[in-house]
Formats: sequence, structure tokens, C-alpha cells
Amino acid sequence: MRIFNHIALQGLKKNRTQTLVTIIGVILSAAMMTAVATFGTSLLHFLIQGSMAKCGDWQVAFFDADTAFIQAQAEDQAVSSIAAFEDMGYARLDDVKTPEKPYLFIAGFGEKTQETLPISLISGRLPENSTEILIPSHLALKSGVKLSPGETLTLTLGTRSAGGHSLSQHTPYTDGETLVPREEKIYTVVGTYERPGFEEHSAPGYTVITQADSASTTTPATLYVTLKNPRDLHAYLSEFHGTPYLLNEDVLRFMGLSDNGLFNTLLYTTGGILIAIIMVGSIFLIYNAFSIALNERTHQFGILLSAGATEKQLRYSVIFEGLCIGGIGIPLGILTGIGSIALLLPVVSQNFSIITTSSTPLTLWISAPALGGAAAVSLMTILISAYLPARRAAHVPVMDCIRQTQAIKIDPSAIKTHPFTEHLLGLEGTLALKNFKRNQKRYRSVVLSLTLSVVLFVAGSAFGTTLKQLAKTYTMAMDGDIIFSTGDMGEAAFLNLSNSLKTAPGVYRSALQADATYPAMTTDLPANFVNTYRAAVGDPSTGEALSFPMEVQFIADDIYTDFIKSQGLPLSEYTGPGAKGLVLAMNSQEHRTYFTGSTITFTLASAAGDTQQTLGATVVDSYPLDPLARDTSQAGPTYTFMMVLPWQLKAPLDTLGVPARYGLTLWSERPAESMTQIQSMITETGLTTDYTLVNLSTIVDLFRNVTFVVDVFTGVFIIMISLIAVANVFNTISTNIRLRRQELAMLRSMGMSEGGFNRMMTFECFFYGLRTLLFSIPIAGLLAWLIHKGLLAQEQLDGIAFVFPWASLTISILGVFAIVLITMVYATRKIKKENIIDALRDELT
Repeated sequence: MRIFNHIALQGLKKNRTQTLVTIIGVILSAAMMTAVATFGTSLLHFLIQGSMAKCGDWQVAFFDADTAFIQAQAEDQAVSSIAAFEDMGYARLDDVKTPEKPYLFIAGFGEKTQETLPISLISGRLPENSTEILIPSHLALKSGVKLSPGETLTLTLGTRSAGGHSLSQHTPYTDGETLVPREEKIYTVVGTYERPGFEEHSAPGYTVITQADSASTTTPATLYVTLKNPRDLHAYLSEFHGTPYLLNEDVLRFMGLSDNGLFNTLLYTTGGILIAIIMVGSIFLIYNAFSIALNERTHQFGILLSAGATEKQLRYSVIFEGLCIGGIGIPLGILTGIGSIALLLPVVSQNFSIITTSSTPLTLWISAPALGGAAAVSLMTILISAYLPARRAAHVPVMDCIRQTQAIKIDPSAIKTHPFTEHLLGLEGTLALKNFKRNQKRYRSVVLSLTLSVVLFVAGSAFGTTLKQLAKTYTMAMDGDIIFSTGDMGEAAFLNLSNSLKTAPGVYRSALQADATYPAMTTDLPANFVNTYRAAVGDPSTGEALSFPMEVQFIADDIYTDFIKSQGLPLSEYTGPGAKGLVLAMNSQEHRTYFTGSTITFTLASAAGDTQQTLGATVVDSYPLDPLARDTSQAGPTYTFMMVLPWQLKAPLDTLGVPARYGLTLWSERPAESMTQIQSMITETGLTTDYTLVNLSTIVDLFRNVTFVVDVFTGVFIIMISLIAVANVFNTISTNIRLRRQELAMLRSMGMSEGGFNRMMTFECFFYGLRTLLFSIPIAGLLAWLIHKGLLAQEQLDGIAFVFPWASLTISILGVFAIVLITMVYATRKIKKENIIDALRDELT
């Protein structure tokens, strides 16, 4: 076999340009496969570490564990570490808003428990003894029970029981269960912490943390076990038939050890699709390279077969070429893929952390099995690409190889052109068209490669464009980043708290408002509208006077003044004593406004109707500040009347005795940080009234970061796929032209001028590009439309128009012609430098 290896190496050295392009194609292919594998393993590691930071690194938890059971697990050879907290008991909550979660669950932490069960402190400090407790933040948010640091509680602890059996935190609340009292204890609240990841959502008690009572030896405990090898989990659990346990699903599902394999299926499916696309593009490139090389060496193969070489030896020779190219290209590709991901991850790390709300950074994580898989797939791609043309070449009869009668088979009817073609395109255009038709198989590969590149580029651009439209929609629909609102607080207390919240880190702007709904009446509306309104709301009244609820929004005087100016209204008519207000009349279902520009007089009344005030108002078609969120449990009215007034007019209307809901809108440079600090400030004030705190920027940030991540990865993927397509096009076109050396030399010898030769090659470029665009434009447009519709359906949004990706399509069109033209110019320039007589005598050996 050494002689065939030598011949193969000589062939690679002789065709340096083609060999280099093929190696570059292998490098790109291996780099993309490595990048997909490395990013997948880095993402899994990121998710695993983020889940561990939130929920702990344990794999399984056991409930009601006694001292003997805990000691046995500590001595188990499969166990790496254990952690436990004492189940101090349950205490019933009064006036709780969550009937499915009516208890406090007191957990006694030991010295090392927090190492396995992480606690994220919001305010205050950790408990230092068994009389201090740390309360979770979701206690106030969900149950409505608000406890402040420093507050003292007297709790009656007991055991949950149903049907004569004790119930644990793992058992949801059931009707008919009882709380058997055991002892009474006094606790002092020393701080709050974020909702613990180890507390199940179905748990009946809010987990309150204290220090374990060192004197207790009989109190049952909840045991958390961490194994040396997590993949031994199911073997470990086989010893505990009938023993209730809880798996750390948040961590295990990312390890592929959970019964719910949806995430892993999604991840591996996406990775598989990407690798399949890469393999298709790579096989086109490498297959064409070997196929063209074998066409050039057909004469050489015929001589070797006539000298006694076997088909097996010839196939081995070609596969050896593939192994040599792979031996150079695959290691370089793996290094390139790892390097590209190493450079890319720091760019998107922060955005990924925001998307997944994880404090763990996204860092490079290299997995040897993943790299081995990428190398194996790359090698398989090369072997498939090399074996198919080698097998075909080995079956060609010896004399056909020597005479090269199989090189081109021409069907005269296939290359026939219309007589009008020569009048339209000239001789050069006709020759280009005939050449395009007679070599359909070779040109089809070039066209397919270019089409794949155009479709991927346009589809990726459409995906990013639609995501940006969604982000813009959410951004435009909301004022501010954070909204605090309450309906159970007096104005003085609210203003005092607002002054404090404005000082939160990152906050650079704020806006106060108060919303109230007054009974209202007017006689200035048209009769047809009055009748339509009464029919819509089911009001049987008659007459000109229409009664309806008027939503009044009081905003800061400066914001009100700026809004008047933006509407082009005279400031003197809307400020001072007897000033007019602004009102908006709209149909919330049809998104339609009425009576814009009209002046209407409204009478606002107290809840009892015994006191009234009359105000004139100009109808506008917008409002300066989003009103506070209302109760969404009931559908709002079809027709809405909303009046906007300055804060200075609130005091006169307060005499009507209508309660108001107060709100504070905040704009922040760092909404997440401000939100955390504001929550801590509210908790420290010991606020006991109901309130709502919403981070409006979360959704916007999510879409912005998703858009950025998608743009980055889509862009890199498209660039590398396009490079594979470009290498394929360059390799195929340049080699095809080199195979036509005798034909082109014959045309030149018959008197074709250099200008005519250039025109013929330009027409060939035109036919390449035209055929590519004929397929790629409809496919790319349809795919872009499907992506747009799919994303809108996923978000359940309407009214966002489809934007055809003209910009990316134009770039693709120009790129197609540029790639083909540059390759043609490069290849034909080399042909022109050759001597015509030498080219005519050359037998392509």
C-alpha cells in the first residue's frame, strides 16, 4: 500500500490550491461541530451550577429521618456528604390568603446545613440561636402576613396529622388534616431571605429558619444527600423501597438524570439539527473536492488499473487522502471551535445570566467526550465524502478511464438553445448557456451551496428582526421600569415612603400618581353615542344625561404641564383656578378614541351622590403616564372615560370622599438592583398594608438579551456556514474551469478576443447567480414569513406587520454574484497566463 500512499500524497502536493481549500473546509466543518458541542456542554454546566447555587448540590432528600438513619447514610460509601435540618414543627397562620399553604414550618439549621442548602439573605442577619428566626420573602407576597425584623412572635408548634399518620413538608395540605399542638415558643424575627429553592411549591408551610436546638436528639429531621457520583442515583435509591424521598429535579434534569428529559431532548435535538446542517454543507464541499480530484485523476486510475491495481487499493488510496486532510484539518478545526466559543462566551455571558436570572457566570467548559464526538462526526463526514466518489471511480472500466470517455456525456437535445438566444445574448452568451446546460451536475452543487447560504442568512436575519419587533412592542407599551402601588395607605404615609424609595441605587427619575374612580355625569355627548354606550353596558336609562364611572388620574404638576405643551394647548386655560382638565374617551376593544378636540363638562359625585363638583375638560387621544394596574379578575368596560388632572387639584376632589390608589413609577439605570433594594427598604419599614411591586423592565430586558444572544449566535453560525459555501463554490468553479483548459484554449486559438472571453465568463456568472436566486428568494421569503408567524403565535400577539428582509436579501444577492465573479476572475486569469499550444496538448494528467 505504500506506493498508493505515495501517489496520494503527491497528488495532494501537486494540487496545492485545491488541497488547501479542502483543508479549510474541513477546518470550518470541525470548528462548527466543536463550537456546537462546546457551547452545549458550557450551557449545561452553566445551568447545573446556577441550579446548585439556587437549590443546593444535593441529589435526594429524605423526610422524618431519625438519628440512626442519618448515621447510616453518612457511613455509606456512595455518599459524598450529607446535610440535615431539624423539623421543629408547624405553626398555623392567622388571616392567611393561601388556604393551600396555611402554616409556618420551622427548620432548625445546623452549622454545615447552609453549605448544602444555600440561603440568599435580603435584609437583617442569620439567626444565632434557637430563639431567632429568618422569614422567607414570599411569606408577605403570597400569604399577606407581614412580619418585620425585630418583631416578636409567640407560636404554638405542632405536628400535622391525618388518618393517624404524621405528615411532612413533602405532603401537600389536605382538607380534614389537623395540627396536633406540642409546645409553645417565642421567636424574634432577625431578617428575611429569598424563597428557598429546596422548598417544594406544593409544600404546606412557609419555611422559617432558626438555629437547631443542640439539646434535642429525638426531633425528626429532613436529610439531604449528595452522592460521590450522581449517575449512581438510581442504584442508590433502589435500597429504599417504600421510603418517601424528594429528588432535586432542578439540578438533575440538566444532568440528564431526571425522569423529565424534556430539556435535554430539546438541547440535543437542536444540537443534532445544527450538526446535520453542518454535515450537509461539509459533505457538499468535501465530496465535490474529492469528486473533482478524481475526475482529474481518471486517466491515472486507468493506468493503475491496467497495471494490476485492485478497486480496493484505489478506494484505500482516496480514503488515505481523506485521512491525511482530516489529520490536518480536524485538530485545527477543534482548536478553532474552542477558541471561537472562548471569545464568544464573555460577550453573551451577562445577557445569558439575565435571561436565566442566574448569578452564575456562563464560562467555557470543555468536555472530552463532546470533543471526541465532534472529531468523530468530522471524520465520518470526510470518510463519507471520500468513499462515495472513490467507489464510483473504481467501478469505471479500465479503457474508459484511460480514454476519459466518461468525463462528459452530452445529450444534444439537452444543450439545444432557441435561435433568439444568440440574437439576445450573442455568441459568448450562447456558449455560456450551452456550457451551463451540459454540466448540470457540477453546476447544481454550486447553486445548491449558494442557495443554502442565502436561505440561512435571510432566515437568521428574519428571526432577529422579528424578535426586535417584539422587544420594541413591549418597550413602547410601558412607562418606567418599576411600579410601586398600594390602595390601603394614606397620602401622607405614601409620600413619606415614596421619598425613601426614590433614593434606591440606580433610580434617576420618578413620577407620583393617584388613581380614583368617581361616579360621573354629562349632557354634552351626542345622542347616538349615549344610546350605544347604554346598550353596551346594559343601562336601561333614558334622557340626555349619561351616567358612567370616570377614572381620574392625578399626576405631578410638572408632568401635567409638559403634557399640555405636547398637545399644543394654551397653558393658561389648564392651570390655576377654574382650569380645564384633560379627558380620554375610548373603546378598549376597538382601540378607538372619540370626540378628540371637543370640550365637555363633567359632573363628578361622591360615592353616596350627595356631593358634586363640575369640571370642564378637553378631549385628547393619549395620556402622559400609564395608569396603575387594575384588578384583572373582572373584564373592564368596553367604553372607558379617563380624566388627567394635576396633583394640585387632588385636594379639592378629596372632599368627595372617593378612595384613591397611590402609585410611584420609577426609571432606573439598573432595574434589577433597584428592585432588590426597594424590596428590602419596604421590608425594613415594616409595611403591613397590601401593595404591589412590579419590575416592568424584566420582560423588556429578557427580549433585549434574547435578541442579542440570537443575533450573536445566528450571525456566527451564518458566517461559518457561508464560508463553507464560499469554499465549496470556489473549489468547484475554479476546478471546473481548470478542467476546461483545452476547451477554453481552443476558443482562444479560433480567434475569440479577450473581451469576448470575458463576456462569456460574465454570462456564466450571471447564469450561476440567476439560478441561485430563482430558488433561494422564494424559499428564504417563505421561511422568513413562517418564522415571523411562528413567533407571533408563540407570544399570542397580533398587529405586528411582517417586514420582508429586503436588506439581508440584497446583501445575499450581491454576495452571490461577488463570490462567483471573484472566483471566475481568479480561475480564468490563471488560464490566460498559460500557453495556448501547451493547453491544447495537455491531457489533464
